[in-house]
Amino acid sequence: MSTRPGTPRLLRQLNDRAALELLLSSGPLTRAELGEHTGLSKVTAGQLLARLQERDLVAVVGEQAGGRGPNAALYGVVPSCAYVVGLDVLPDRISAGIADITGTLVAEVSADPSGHDDPVRLVRGAVGQACGAAGIGADRLRAFVIGTRGVVDPGTGDVRFSFDLPSWHNGVLAELRRDLGVPVTIENDVNLAALAERAHGAALGVDDFVLVWAGVGQGLGVMLGGRLHRGFTGGAGEIGWLPVPGEPLPTDVSEPQSGSFQRLVGGDAVAGLASAYGIGSVADATPVGERVRTAVAAGAEAFLDELAGRLAVGVAAVAVVLDPGLIVLSGDVGRAGGDALAARVQDAVARVCPSQPRVVVSRVRGNPVLRGALVSALQQAREQVFSDTV
Repeated sequence: MSTRPGTPRLLRQLNDRAALELLLSSGPLTRAELGEHTGLSKVTAGQLLARLQERDLVAVVGEQAGGRGPNAALYGVVPSCAYVVGLDVLPDRISAGIADITGTLVAEVSADPSGHDDPVRLVRGAVGQACGAAGIGADRLRAFVIGTRGVVDPGTGDVRFSFDLPSWHNGVLAELRRDLGVPVTIENDVNLAALAERAHGAALGVDDFVLVWAGVGQGLGVMLGGRLHRGFTGGAGEIGWLPVPGEPLPTDVSEPQSGSFQRLVGGDAVAGLASAYGIGSVADATPVGERVRTAVAAGAEAFLDELAGRLAVGVAAVAVVLDPGLIVLSGDVGRAGGDALAARVQDAVARVCPSQPRVVVSRVRGNPVLRGALVSALQQAREQVFSDTV
């Protein structure tokens, strides 16, 4: 097996990347602090900072008062050295956000896709609005990550199947890349929510956990060893199809509402359950998340107990197969149920499952799919920027 020799150029690249990542995670830092954290001498650290300043990746952002002598300069990553865009595509709304290389959200917009079914045109329009709000040109974007409902083929990167977004078909990814001229990735929305949870939420820094998306539809994001598990066909996590005792098995797998677990805890099922406990009516158009939030505020314990018992069927099945230790509830129902629902699900799982995972509610602020798309896009952009500094 061949290896790259430890050339001075390669060593400089490694040192530059380590310094940039350190400045992002712990900065701003002085030259001496950078040397102390990286093990580099002051001279080498100074040369490194000069090199990164010359490429407009690092700048002096302040001073650190010390003892005798002049104050030490503080260095930080230049936020505007790269931007990324993340999108959350839904049948009735497209949300687009732009973040700088530090991960700071600089713009977020929503667009109505009604009357348009061309994915390339929709994405281009949403990105244009976001760039206008951020005051930057599209040529400054380094990576795009798009979150969609449905199954994404891990081999091609295209949407293999989406009931809600039929125009997102095989070939759309290539069209987007040609049109936008930058790296574009399409990812399942629940997988992106799991990335956001690990970067910003209840699973911060956790390598093995499962995110259960409970809402109108059901989904699962599986993180094993710090990496998303997508499955052979990209269908890992389609928990709505989980067979459930007492619920009929699907007769047509092209109809997503026919999955057994979906029938038990999907939007229609939760709305019916809420109405049975006097929380709205079956004909009420109130979103299912709002019904659950109303139940929590009213202290409707019997409703929450039964809803938790239903969710526990799926959570327990996942726990006995993966034994993740941590389960995060997200989605409209999971987030609306909050700590009250999470605690009940944990207790219900413990009664039927030999492994007893901790169950918590999502702690990601804002749109978790959009946040996850930005996390993924930033990983790609930093790989580009930080790997080519010499």
